Order: sequence, then structure tokens, then C-alpha cells
Amino acid sequence: MEDVLKLVPKEFRQVFEAIVALTDAFCRTYLNEDYRELCQDMAIALCQKDSPVRHGRPASWASGIVHALGWVNFLYDPGTEPYMLSSEAARGFGVSQGTMTAKSRIIRDGLGLMQLDPDWCLPAMLKDNPLVWMVEVNGLIMDMRMAPLEFQQAAYDKGLIPFIPEPEEEMEPPSSEGPKILKFPPRPNNPAGPTQPKEPAEDGPTLF
Repeated sequence: MEDVLKLVPKEFRQVFEAIVALTDAFCRTYLNEDYRELCQDMAIALCQKDSPVRHGRPASWASGIVHALGWVNFLYDPGTEPYMLSSEAARGFGVSQGTMTAKSRIIRDGLGLMQLDPDWCLPAMLKDNPLVWMVEVNGLIMDMRMAPLEFQQAAYDKGLIPFIPEPEEEMEPPSSEGPKILKFPPRPNNPAGPTQPKEPAEDGPTLF
């Protein structure tokens, strides 16, 4: 913690420690270590000169940090893991949902956050986050996940991408059994002889 405190101005250190104690406990109980570390980083970013963080309860700002990071990483989407309701997050900090979202808005506006923000994205979501991998190459935007290895290495060396993605697994070769033949049951005998195909109805223009 001593190394971390060096990143926080002295006049903000007391409130920083109070906020981080709350976010640490919350993330260890309800979320995960990645969220805990991002909350600490966001608390550092928040506890800087001219920040309003010293006005208001530490619990309110702590809840705002979790809500802002949850908004970036879709914490409130049932399809994500971990997942929780916004109202549950507020209840976990003992604040109203209105207070939490108000502080979250201040943080998001102050840090210029957006959903899937590359700077505040969970490590587990980095590989599938297109905003992380779009890099300008000779005036064109290229997805580094699809780029040749030498391009990926150069982008990584310059700090433009967080890691060199592993190559996608090769698709399995097609089965050698040959194409499947669909067999239809024989048509019943028609004593009147074979029927002629019907002319298509004139129901408007078609492609063919």
C-alpha cells in the first residue's frame, strides 16, 4: 500500500484509504480480484488535485467507482460473469441507488469513460474487446488480432496492444465420409398419370 500511496497527493490519502478499504471488501465478497484491482486504480485516478472526492461519504464514492466500472464492463448484464443488479451494488455499500449513480456519473464524466473502455476493461474481456485491438497502420485502421505476427509484435513493443493474441485454433478438416444424400419417400402412384408442374403465381418481381 505504501507504493500505491505515493501516487496519491497527501491531502487525499485519508479518503483514498477509506474508499479502497470499502471497494476491497466489496469486491472480495461479491466480485473478483480483477475488479478489486481496477477499483484501486480508479480510486487513485479519482483522488487527485481538484477532485470533489473529499466532499461526501467514502461509501458513496466507493459505490460510484464500482458502478462506473460495472457500467464499463457490463456487470449489470445477466450474460456476464460476475453479474449483479445495480440495486444490489448500492445495497452492498449501504447507499441509495440514486446516490451511487450520481457519483458514478461524476466519475464517468471526469475520466471520460465509455463502455468497453480499453483503459478500464477487465482482463478477461480484453481479447474480445474490439476497441483494444484497432490500431492505425499507414493511415488505415487494422484489427491487430488479424494482423501478421510482426505487426502484432511491433504494436506490442510500442504499448499499443496489451499482449500478443494467441493464434486461433485451426478448424478441423471436413469429414471424408462424403456429402450426405437426402432421400425422400417415393411419391404414391397416380392412376391419372404424372401431374404437370404448376406455373408460379404472379405475385411480384423476383430475383430469378
